[in-house]
Amino acid sequence: MQDNHVSTHDAAADARNDHIKIYVDGQIVPKAEAMVSVYDSGFLLGDGIWEGLRLYDGFIPFMDDHLDRLFEAAAYTEIDVGLDRAALKAAVWDTLDANQMTNDVHIRLMVTRGRKTKPFQHPHLSVFGSTIVIIAEHSKPDDSVIKRGIRLHTVPHHRGLPLTQDAKLNSHSKLNCIIALNHALRAGADEALMLDPFGFVNTTNACNFFIVKKGAVWTSSGDYCMNGITRQKVIDLCRAEGIAVHERNYSLVDTYSADEAFLTGTFGAQTPVFEIDGRTMSGGVAGPVFLQLRAAYKALIAAERAAG
Repeated sequence: MQDNHVSTHDAAADARNDHIKIYVDGQIVPKAEAMVSVYDSGFLLGDGIWEGLRLYDGFIPFMDDHLDRLFEAAAYTEIDVGLDRAALKAAVWDTLDANQMTNDVHIRLMVTRGRKTKPFQHPHLSVFGSTIVIIAEHSKPDDSVIKRGIRLHTVPHHRGLPLTQDAKLNSHSKLNCIIALNHALRAGADEALMLDPFGFVNTTNACNFFIVKKGAVWTSSGDYCMNGITRQKVIDLCRAEGIAVHERNYSLVDTYSADEAFLTGTFGAQTPVFEIDGRTMSGGVAGPVFLQLRAAYKALIAAERAAG
């Protein structure tokens, strides 16, 4: 296995993260003291939901969109968050303030079904209320990944039907994606390209996936992938920029012949893909449509900040 992997979550090491303070159920404590019970349902069963947020120049873009998704997941999984939206927002800002953070911060907001009386799956054993943890770290995306690009490898592990575990849920249960990533890493790639249950191209283990063909942007139908906030913003930007965009089923035949490919996610925003299954994409450089959308996304963030 190669050891020179690139990741959509690459960031320079920051010594300040050794001394951050973390929110745990209403208390903001030093990192070394931030703990949850071994009986917590998130630890025992992956029974929890989460959101990733970014802080840009004192502003968290699309925060309401993220909280919409969190509370939608909470309703589906029947997890009582224990805080309303206003209180949850306040907890995030309190965590940032406690760390004196103003820019280039990644925030992971996690909610589990809480501590159990016994280490079994029955939800009625979670009688103590939810567990809420907020981790804010100094984390600036490594922009050199734009020049290096991401290598993808198509794996046999699929994003499943909603009948099993709906891929739209941003849950703590990520084992399927981790197994897929391990498979891709062993093939010498950086991330796994995952298909849907019918063999159509879907998403990677961590990000939403797009291709560009003849100036038009394609992405999956969205039926079997995370309903990414950045994914939707890119779709909206395509329409605003006059770029044709299609949410549709498409196969590896379409993908291998694409002019460009890229990924989207909250942390890295947009990241170019330079290789898929050993095939070079866009000549190994960031393509013009990718660069246009990345610039438009940066402008959107600036506009949201000015309006907020």
